[in-house]
Amino acid sequence: MQPPDVDAPRGVLMMIGGAEDKLNQRVVLNRFVRLAGGPAAIIAVISTASSLGDTVTDVYRSLFHKLGVPEVRGLRPETRAEADDPMTAALLEDVTGVFMTGGNQSKLSSVVAGTRLGQAVARAYDAGAVVGGTSAGASVVSTHMVAHGTSGNTPKERMVQLAAGLGLIDGVVVDQHFDQRHRYGRLLALVAHSPALLGLGIDEDTATVVTEGRYVEVVGRGAVTIFDGLRAETTAYDAKSHRPLMVSGVSLHSLPSGARFDLATRRLVPEERHDDLPQVATGKRLNGILARRIAAEGADTYVVARSARRRKSRTEGTP
Repeated sequence: MQPPDVDAPRGVLMMIGGAEDKLNQRVVLNRFVRLAGGPAAIIAVISTASSLGDTVTDVYRSLFHKLGVPEVRGLRPETRAEADDPMTAALLEDVTGVFMTGGNQSKLSSVVAGTRLGQAVARAYDAGAVVGGTSAGASVVSTHMVAHGTSGNTPKERMVQLAAGLGLIDGVVVDQHFDQRHRYGRLLALVAHSPALLGLGIDEDTATVVTEGRYVEVVGRGAVTIFDGLRAETTAYDAKSHRPLMVSGVSLHSLPSGARFDLATRRLVPEERHDDLPQVATGKRLNGILARRIAAEGADTYVVARSARRRKSRTEGTP
């Protein structure tokens, strides 16, 4: 491994692909807590993206308390004016972790990016805090983020749109719920249009832990898929509306838990193992239905419609 850059960020980014385990071993959340300082941690939960209101804040506050965090602060600005309030930004001055929930990443970026709260998140990261989140909260940390799009395994023109994120890491674009919601095509489409960007597709209950702004470690039960289009050939610049794209020569990396990758050199690095022993869960268990509702936030339209059809079919088939 190369010596660290003297200008490297002091903090850690942790981007979770959504639907992280909240009921059993909680490997991903345990790692976030450990990086934030364990029993000495102070974690701020920003739930702006979620459609579930303060409920999702309460869920993560309870989870982090159970994992040994003594102080958890809930923030839910709904407008840019609220996110620009100096008193809101001040809540992040001494935190050791910032966790952004899932939901609508476009709402999260449009409310927080460029405000005092957005600047406070960046200052916390520069000061050494672990910053990240799940689903929408994972996508928004990069300079370029997925705003919205459709699923599918074939890359097509106009199937995805980029927007500006918080800018904590450059040169990558993150998509989440990657395997579960069939987002291969849209990430390939992004790489075809922007070959300089590395596409990171993160599965559910899986996370990338990024140190020094470049070294990735995969944590969790799924995998992280990386598309490197730097040497790819494509006709994306000449594509017609909604037609399949020609993309050839993209380098593909599929990285399970424990694998490590250097975003700067675009190569694997020697694996380092960590002891991810789960902490014993205590107290009342999180309601499974609520956990599934949280996991489902930000789903593509066709996923929501499919679930509705299945529920209707089960209901109609019940005597």
